Amino acid sequence: MPRPALPASIPLPLRRLPAALCPGRRPGVLRTVTRTARRWSAWLLLGAALVGSVAAAPAEETLPPAVREALARARIDADSLSVWVADAEPVGAETPQLAWRAERLAHPASTMKLVTAAIGLQRLGPAWQWQTGVYLDGRLEDGVLEGHLILQGRGDPRLVQERLWLLLQRVRQLGVQDIRGDLLLDRRHYALPPGDPGAFDGEPQRPYNVLPDALMLNQKSISLWLRPDAARGLAWIGAEPALAGVELPPSVPLDRQPCGDWRTALAPDFSQPQRLRLNGSYPLACGERVWPIAWQDPAGYDARLVEALWRQVGGRLSGRVRDGAAPPGLAPAFEFASPPLGEVLRDMNKFSNNMIAQHLLLALSPVLPARFEPARAAVVEALQAGPGCAAEEIVLDNGSGLSRTERISARCLGRLLQWAWTQPWMPELLASLPVAGVDGTARRATAAVGRAHLKTGSLADVAAVAGYLHPSDGRRRVLVAFINHPLAAQREARAALDTLVQWASQEPRMPTR
Repeated sequence: MPRPALPASIPLPLRRLPAALCPGRRPGVLRTVTRTARRWSAWLLLGAALVGSVAAAPAEETLPPAVREALARARIDADSLSVWVADAEPVGAETPQLAWRAERLAHPASTMKLVTAAIGLQRLGPAWQWQTGVYLDGRLEDGVLEGHLILQGRGDPRLVQERLWLLLQRVRQLGVQDIRGDLLLDRRHYALPPGDPGAFDGEPQRPYNVLPDALMLNQKSISLWLRPDAARGLAWIGAEPALAGVELPPSVPLDRQPCGDWRTALAPDFSQPQRLRLNGSYPLACGERVWPIAWQDPAGYDARLVEALWRQVGGRLSGRVRDGAAPPGLAPAFEFASPPLGEVLRDMNKFSNNMIAQHLLLALSPVLPARFEPARAAVVEALQAGPGCAAEEIVLDNGSGLSRTERISARCLGRLLQWAWTQPWMPELLASLPVAGVDGTARRATAAVGRAHLKTGSLADVAAVAGYLHPSDGRRRVLVAFINHPLAAQREARAALDTLVQWASQEPRMPTR
């Protein structure tokens, strides 16, 4: 190779060697030694300059060999992977340890919930709560309400069966025993177009597909309990919560088949909302199981649940449970608060609850009734102002990752996590994330067990992981990785992400310049 020319700015400090170092030598020898020393000095300084330029260069753009090998085993090309790894607290102009395809848009699956969680904490605060208004529209005397009881939903995603029971108990404590009018359900806090819960993947009975509702009661779902009774040759069926006017079969026959796809073996018939039928059998080998099901009539679910629980707490109702609205100017009898946002985020992130994420995004809408469009704009604005993401680095839909259109760059999500690490609400965000190999959706992780808080994401063509690593050197790190590939759902793809997590956990941090 031709020798590169020396930059004119490189100093040559060794003009001549001190005579004391070469006693009795001739001047010509001294000049020769001096010229040689000056050449070596220049080359050493050039080497130092080149090393400095490498240190200042962008992050390493070569995947670790172990990660490449894991991707090869999964039959996934490296170009399908996006990665960003960096210190949680960057020092000065410190660059990421690894940035591979980090600036392109990729589908993040449920790791998109990190965006919704972080901006929610920034805008609302960890102590923020949703409220459900309770109104008495009529005269209350001697336990009789001559008028309507109104429940006004404002987006509380944690108004589950037991908390709704507590709300109705508070109504009883007001002295209401008999409602001579109707029990009205006010959902006007959201202005959302009609949707199809089966549009995403054709499985409307999956609770993760439940659509947002301003009055979201028990995630519009029931849980079937199946308990085998070998002596009788059947499996007993129980359900909670009870829904008014709904019939369920008391049992289903047992069979001796292996415990495979037992849900399909039950041959469920969801065609009639008032009558759930199981036309198949249940494998004895499965033991006791619980099957969460999104109710096939989401529009009528709340009315059935409220009616059943109101009667359970001892209340009487002369009218019916139906949709309605609180009259303008009527003050609520009381407001029923959700758990604090910091607590709700644990349900959202540890168990990847899509409905909670969508309700949190709608809580960020600057206009009421809440809509997704202004909420998305508010989040993008916050990403630009805080982490410094560019507007073109994110495509937001419903904030949960359960979408065909949501995209984000690994760099943007990584910068978000770095920014979040410096915020006063960081402990609430960290505590909401699954612990690798321990709990939530990361309980099956095999890398950095107990030493990482990681949000996972999985869809048909997507495997993703993002969060914080806590390696033994004491420097917390941020990791974001997306695989967008037709084979992303296989076990080997997740193993490749585990390999990346392991590498990032053991890699020494970059030196601070």
